Amino acid sequence: MLRTLLAATAFAALASAAPAQDFDFSKMSDAQKSAFGEAVRDYLMKNPEVLVEAINELEAKQQAQQVENDAQLVKANAKDIFEDGYSWVGGNPEGDVTIVEFMDYKCTYCKKAYAEVSDLLKNDGNIRFIVKEFPILGQESELGARFAVAVQQIAGNDAYEKVHDALMTMRGSLTIESLTALAKDQGLDADAIVKAMNDEAVTDVLRQNYQLAQRMAISGTPAFVIGGQLLRGYAPEAAMAQMVAEERKAE
Repeated sequence: MLRTLLAATAFAALASAAPAQDFDFSKMSDAQKSAFGEAVRDYLMKNPEVLVEAINELEAKQQAQQVENDAQLVKANAKDIFEDGYSWVGGNPEGDVTIVEFMDYKCTYCKKAYAEVSDLLKNDGNIRFIVKEFPILGQESELGARFAVAVQQIAGNDAYEKVHDALMTMRGSLTIESLTALAKDQGLDADAIVKAMNDEAVTDVLRQNYQLAQRMAISGTPAFVIGGQLLRGYAPEAAMAQMVAEERKAE
């Protein structure tokens, strides 16, 4: 890719020096093409900063295009992102900006982000927060997600919030035994929750989350929708706060 960009950069620079009608690379002889290649090399050896500028410009354009594409994905899937009717809603339910997190209970960066998001919600006070279980890291991930969804469906949102917090700070393996112990510690009906983990209603929630993530080209965790923006990966509190501020300014 670097060689292609290098050649393209020099090609554009040198070609611009000649009238368009006088410059047709496809009509060059082999000798002319060879001479042109030498000219490209000579130009870049004397002006290496051109390549750096070209790479920076290309990266900036690609980044801007990705932001625009992501914004369109958020817009096209807004109802399922923000108002699916089943995902837990925390923070300030009446907040003026909504953050939605696609997360996995075995994801190291999700656990790191948990503290950042918690601080952001507390410090801001006007953010609506939605969690979407998106288990992609294996059997333990799915067990944790099924357990959390089953808790919500059987015991309600308050119980879900406590279990979610516990799972995000929990160390060790996620097994039926450890999840049963957690349910009992929370004063929940552990047997009923474990039994419900494989119910179709739980499976349907995860299926819808998977399908939404697929439509939005989300393949890793954590991933955040912050207002109309999509953040792919972990970011510190300050970066997320800046995105929240941008959303408020845009309204």
